[in-house]
Amino acid sequence: MTAEASAQPETILEMRAICKAFGHVQALDQVDFDLRAGEAMALVGDNGAGKSTLIKCLSGVYQPDSGEILVDGRPVEIHSPSDSQRYGIATVYQDLALVDVFDVSCNVYLGQEPMYAGLFINYRKMTDAAAKVLSTLRIKIPSLGTSVSDLSGGQRQSVAIARALAWGGRIFLMDEPTAALGVEQSAKVNEIINDLKSHGKTVVVISHNLEHVFQVADRVTVLRQGKRVRPALSIRETSREEIVGLITGAIRPA
Repeated sequence: MTAEASAQPETILEMRAICKAFGHVQALDQVDFDLRAGEAMALVGDNGAGKSTLIKCLSGVYQPDSGEILVDGRPVEIHSPSDSQRYGIATVYQDLALVDVFDVSCNVYLGQEPMYAGLFINYRKMTDAAAKVLSTLRIKIPSLGTSVSDLSGGQRQSVAIARALAWGGRIFLMDEPTAALGVEQSAKVNEIINDLKSHGKTVVVISHNLEHVFQVADRVTVLRQGKRVRPALSIRETSREEIVGLITGAIRPA
């Protein structure tokens, strides 16, 4: 084994020959996908390419018709979102799934609130724990008692990511994380993604924004009409022009 090969991060998740159809529509056709520890993987493709379907197979919303998923080299079955969470896969959806009338700390620990006496929420413990998670990602929110409805778009995105970390996520699936955000807010999301990587977490970013992809991704996987057109490309060894060509079909698969 060469020094370069031995230094390559370990593969922590693999999807092999994944197929998924909806009636007569073949959404995924023999798709291979892999993730390495501590990387950001971009998943790109035109509308209908299969990006969201692939991610939903990982998050437990859909089950593949065939193929296999391996976590840490072991085959697993993901039949529900709870199965996905059990393997450390956390999804940050585009709508964020936050509860606007709840404050920041309640949203970070929504569904897993610390209790005492088995009956009451331990708000002090929850607030302290939420502050620690936010600090880990260098997320600055003036007050954890602020209602989520009063936060900016970038702050809301940050809270959703913090919740995924609090739930024990080590693989973060992010659907268009900078959509509808301004330049400054998008830069903060990029900073959080880099912080997650520095803590050994793996991030998958679904994005139509190639500028964002080239800012945060280490590798990029291109889907077209339900197929992976090539093995994942190193972001340092490709170009926007090549990615666009693969997405549109102007460049044929190797």
